[in-house]
This record gives sequence, structure tokens and C-alpha cells, in this order.
Amino acid sequence: MRVLQLTLEEAIEVCKALSNEHRMKILGILSETPHNVNELAEKMNMPFSTIAVNVKKLEDAGLISTEMVPGRGTQKINSKEYDRIIINLFHEEESSLENVSIIDMPVGEYIDCDVDPGCGIVSESDYIGMQDDPRSFFNLDHRNAQLIYFRSGYIEYKFPNNTPYGSEVRELEFSAEICSEAPYHKLDWPSDITLWINSVEVCTWTSPSDFGGDRGLLTPMWWSSNNSQFGLMKRWKITESGCFLDGMKVSEKTAKDFHINDKPYIAFKIGVKKDADNAGGLNLFGNKFGNYEQGILMRLSYTNTKAQK
Repeated sequence: MRVLQLTLEEAIEVCKALSNEHRMKILGILSETPHNVNELAEKMNMPFSTIAVNVKKLEDAGLISTEMVPGRGTQKINSKEYDRIIINLFHEEESSLENVSIIDMPVGEYIDCDVDPGCGIVSESDYIGMQDDPRSFFNLDHRNAQLIYFRSGYIEYKFPNNTPYGSEVRELEFSAEICSEAPYHKLDWPSDITLWINSVEVCTWTSPSDFGGDRGLLTPMWWSSNNSQFGLMKRWKITESGCFLDGMKVSEKTAKDFHINDKPYIAFKIGVKKDADNAGGLNLFGNKFGNYEQGILMRLSYTNTKAQK
């Protein structure tokens, strides 16, 4: 059984997502078995567009996940993320021991990169610099990026480390919308995408596709539908018991192995190794491209050990 534990502050957005009878019914159906949007619309006798909007709200709240799977062509399948939700109602003095720092990093705010063509940076309204020219990644306008793509190499971000001195990190979670990178787009295009935190490798995930053809919910209309349109939301979590990708354990490394308290920042590096078995590139979507209204989201949970003493 997968349990989601929330503080009062964290529960606000989740409660908003649950405060709708259609979304509650969707969760009930997905508790039985995964469904695509067409199947949900048929079971609930509602328009596809209405169901799609409600599924998106549940995705944004982290209550369901969507994966592209082979079937009659490639289709999006929705699954529930949790079996139980717990909201912790602590007294103010007790709740101060558990703290959460949440930062949404724009995808254009990277501090280092080393990428190979085909590559490019795209803002909400136009290309930044020249396509297929790695020098464009050092254009001063790169902070306006909403879509970043490259065939191999990496891109790195440094999040401020807001962990107070003397505290103990309990969980570190990152989420981002990503997929493979093919010329234009290609559904059968695997890519081995690797994540490093503070220069320590977390895991490699094989993206199945570079998704295009169907327009992303947020992708601007000027961007051709033949190009990459959206990715999959991936969630990496580092805890005291190991590393997890979308809830599945992928490594025995724990939070202590990433030396979070040793640096004034937390480095997030993502890329495709030049010698990867599937060097199929990377697309990284910002909050105005793709299907998810976020950049790279970091959630850091820590305990104030001094307060416990």
C-alpha cells in the first residue's frame, strides 16, 4: 500500500484536486485498474475534453501518473499513485520539527552544460540563438528557455540549499517533464537519461519516445506539431532507505550518500551519456511547454534535530 503523508500546508493543493465529484470518481475507477482517457469518458458517460481536464488536475496534484504504453498504436494510460492519503494535524511546536523547502527552478536557469547537436533552446515565442549550435546554450537569453533539447551531453542546475545548520535531511525529491529527442519526433525512440545529484549518479531511466503529433496542453501554437510536444513527468526521490523513481526503488544509496549538508547548493544534473546504449537525446520542458505547468521542482524535507533536543 502506497501512502502519501502531508502537512497542512502541503495538503492544500491536494484537497483542491479532491474537491470535485468527477475527480473522486476517476480515482475510484483507477483504484481498480489503469485506464486511458477514452475509457474513463466512456465509463463516466462524459465528454473526452471534460475528463482530460480533470485527469490533468489530478496529475498536477501528484495523485495519478500517466505513461505512454504500446497498444493500438501508443496510448496514454492513467494510474493512481497512492492508496491512502494522510494529513498530519500537528501542534505548532511539533510541526516546527518537520520542515519542507519547495523550489520550482525554471529550465532556463542552468549554470553549466556540455551538449551535442542536434540541440537547441526555445522560448515561449521563438528560438534562442541558432539551432544545432551548442554555443547558443551560452546566449544570455537562455534564462527565457521553455524547451531545451540535445542529442547527448548534460545540463546542470544548482538549487539553493535551505537546510538549516544542525538539521537532518529526510527526503529529497525532484520532478521534471522529459522525453527522448529525435529529429522532429518519433514514438519508437528510446533514450537512456541519467540523473546525478551533487555529482553522484542516482539512476538511468530509458525514455521510450519523443512525443509529438498531438499538441501538448501548454505548447504554444507557433511550435509545429511535428516537433516534440510533451514529455512524461518523472519523479526521483532520495530517502533514508534508498533512491526511488516513480515509487520504484532503483538504488540503495541514501540521503547521506549525496552529502547534502556539505554544500551551499544542491546540484541537479541530467543528461545522456555519450556511450549510452540508447543515446536518444533529451527534451526538457518548462512551465509553458508540454503538459505540466512546472520547471524542475525540488522538494526537500528535513528535521530540526536541535529542536528535538
